[in-house]
Amino acid sequence: MTLIREHKKTMTKINEFHPETGLTIRHAVADDLSRIIELDEQNGGMSKPDYWKESFRRFGGLQEGRYFLVAEKDHQLVGFIIGEIRAWEFGSPPGGWVFSLTVDPDTRLGGVATLMFDTICHSFRQAGVDKVHTMIDRNNITVMSFFRSQGMMAGNTIPLQMDLSEISEMESS
Repeated sequence: MTLIREHKKTMTKINEFHPETGLTIRHAVADDLSRIIELDEQNGGMSKPDYWKESFRRFGGLQEGRYFLVAEKDHQLVGFIIGEIRAWEFGSPPGGWVFSLTVDPDTRLGGVATLMFDTICHSFRQAGVDKVHTMIDRNNITVMSFFRSQGMMAGNTIPLQMDLSEISEMESS
């Protein structure tokens, strides 16, 4: 894909200190995984170490079109965001996708999520894409409120789903 090839030329390592918040946004490294797993468990209620190890393998480091960023304050990891540039949704043009965003509950409302979101959006723009997308559970008011506060709104795609347990029950009848 031309877009990502062009992006690879401009992709730079992210390691930015923001004195107004005391936050540093940088690429995740393997040593961050234990804290990422801990933050996810605090926010989601379940431990998924294998999932996060695989996510780091797929999105960690400096990979073209993929971003696994963390936020640090006083050398403590307080949040992370993961996204990528993709264009495989039924002919949709290339766009940035954010599919994970987690912040330490003790630092919420401190600008952590906004700074991470701004950083990943800047990277998407540098790559030449002009839209950012995400999908959220409609009942997750906290996450929905955050993304709406960033200017996101319903797009022109419709997520569809089906309960596979109902199909299994019909097949076994």
